[in-house]
Amino acid sequence: MGIPLLPDELMLMLTEQWPCRETQITRLASLLSPTRNNPSILTIYGPRATGKSDIVRSYLKATTLRHAIVRCRECVTGRHLLERTVAAVHQSLAEEEDAQEYNGRCESISALVVHLQRLLEGKKKFVLVFDRVDKQRDAPPTLLPALARLGEFIPNLTTVLIVQHPPPRFLHQAGVPHIHFTSYTRPQSLAILSRNPADIFVDAPPAELEYDDETHQEDKTWLWPRFCAAVWDSLGQNVARDFVSFRDVCNKLWRPFVAPIVKGDFGTRDFSRLVVNQRKLFQDESVLLDSIIAPVTTSADTPTSKPAIQHELPYHAKWLLIAAYLASFNPPRFDALYFMKSTERKRRKKGGGTARSGGRPSQKRTVPRHLLAPSQFTLDRVLAILHAILPHDLRTTIDIYTQIATLAGLKLLIRSGGIGSADPLEPGSKWKVGTSVRWEYVQSLARSLKFDIADYVVE
Repeated sequence: MGIPLLPDELMLMLTEQWPCRETQITRLASLLSPTRNNPSILTIYGPRATGKSDIVRSYLKATTLRHAIVRCRECVTGRHLLERTVAAVHQSLAEEEDAQEYNGRCESISALVVHLQRLLEGKKKFVLVFDRVDKQRDAPPTLLPALARLGEFIPNLTTVLIVQHPPPRFLHQAGVPHIHFTSYTRPQSLAILSRNPADIFVDAPPAELEYDDETHQEDKTWLWPRFCAAVWDSLGQNVARDFVSFRDVCNKLWRPFVAPIVKGDFGTRDFSRLVVNQRKLFQDESVLLDSIIAPVTTSADTPTSKPAIQHELPYHAKWLLIAAYLASFNPPRFDALYFMKSTERKRRKKGGGTARSGGRPSQKRTVPRHLLAPSQFTLDRVLAILHAILPHDLRTTIDIYTQIATLAGLKLLIRSGGIGSADPLEPGSKWKVGTSVRWEYVQSLARSLKFDIADYVVE
């Protein structure tokens, strides 16, 4: 084990490795200190791609604190998570000591407490990190509160829970220390991307141009930040939901953007003229869609059939349109079966557990519901379905009625009853999805959101 770093050296190393995160690193160092008393539970939360897991991992690796990190998304069941936790703690202790093999059979939280008490008896401080524990599959509702109380039974243990969007009082206790990792702002995103500017020339320029590496370094350091700022102002500010998406968009557009410079039509400092010449790159929103299929280029003489819908919807508008489709094609009497959390196991059974297991097949032919005309629904019903299918709580800053008005303006939602008699956005007003919202389109929306819509459609 190497020589531990001094506090100032540790902070300097982490802030250099993770820029624009000085506040979060300082709070982490004050709450997880090798020399001071640490809290029994610490919650770290924030949106995707804000550096939560990597900063915690780098900090614990640089300090002398013994720790174990459990990646909860890799655990299939709740028991798998508990046994993975025991194995991670034992492996962390075995790296410093000659420990014997340990039987990590663990079937409940009570058994986990017993295992951790045996492993950490007589040991110094230990930090147990549950990374993305809110994404744990088949997790009982008491899992997070139980993990938060592990430090009450094991005095030398600090439990760290890393989550994305925690609901209020999700640990069923008040006064829990927490660190909020906010989304990167425009100056922060540009500052991080400017640290490693992309190359303008893939191949070395000809020798007669006298363009050396030092000049190339100066030019790309000057051009890359201005290009990233233009991408943010045109696409990334309203569409890229995190830093990773913004960085991917910049990398996709960089090669086409500097192609005129490589050809010799523009100089490396002709940024204004280059932006005007390449303005189509900043107007094409197809770069925001990830696809493994290469775009098909057709000639102008070849007639091509245009898809029914050619626009890209915001994140919450997609969920709202999926909820509206389910409200149009699912009878209201099945809402309690398909959208209540307590009936999730029943929903997995075909026909709610009442399907026939044998005998003569039914002579009655049933038409798939998605081939029928959409039915009417009320706004209060579609909002209830939206809250049931969203993977996280709906933020209070999202004006859902603005999203409804946007979908209505695109003719994706159509008001079908009570026209002129009341406010169209009243909870009791009648709506239905437009004729262009077909099953294939809703499937593609659900696939982009990693949502299995087939489990929520009545057959």
